[in-house]
Amino acid sequence: MLWFIFKGSSLLLRHSKSGCYEVPDECKPPLERRSTLNALDVAPLADGTPVKTFRLDKEALAPAGLEFIELRATFGLLNKELYAKAVKCAELLHWHEHTRFCGVCGAPMTLQTSISKRCEACGNEIWAQVTPAVIVLISRGDEILMVKAHNFTGNYFGLVAGFVETGETLEETCIREIKEETGLEVKNFRYLMSQAWPYPSVLMVGFTAEYVSGELKLQQSELAAGGWFNINSLPALPPPAGAAYKMIEAYKALRNREL
Repeated sequence: MLWFIFKGSSLLLRHSKSGCYEVPDECKPPLERRSTLNALDVAPLADGTPVKTFRLDKEALAPAGLEFIELRATFGLLNKELYAKAVKCAELLHWHEHTRFCGVCGAPMTLQTSISKRCEACGNEIWAQVTPAVIVLISRGDEILMVKAHNFTGNYFGLVAGFVETGETLEETCIREIKEETGLEVKNFRYLMSQAWPYPSVLMVGFTAEYVSGELKLQQSELAAGGWFNINSLPALPPPAGAAYKMIEAYKALRNREL
């Protein structure tokens, strides 16, 4: 049984003698669960290993030999399957904690499956949901547009991004967000990648686009800085776990092959 145990947005991991990090694999959790919510059963690993997850209260301390590591930082510490499972666990916990009562009648909700609930009173059914968002790499020859949002947690530049609004296609969201945040006109949207982003429960959909016209006018309420950067002279990049880093590196490699 693998235990994905969180305290806030940090995951409890064991630092092995080999220097690697491991998810606790025990019949019982490695520490007492102190929470009003039950542990969740999550879809098992590809080899059939069972998975459970729960969140501890803020005062919980890591037992000897284990430590809490911010989920973003576990990218690279865990293999691809375990990191993806940790992301899923984080999203399910957020969903579970915010859907304890029915949005229709207010009665308690009961888990039906690991990703669905049913109201005990009115029968209303809900499923775990994600919020779609777009992220766009805008190119101008050998340059790409990079921006620094006010809510970035580090001193790095990323890409234009924003949440999809009701009634919008993904492409329409790209156009609106780019116009709002930069004032630029773009063309030739091409899908590049998608990524589950558990902060707290987002599906990032990545596109590339080409600059057409306009002077850069940053939306002051959203962005602290921004500008055009040559692909071989970029500012500090966002963390490798994120879609922005992967998109920038992919475009950089593509352009350098073409030159």
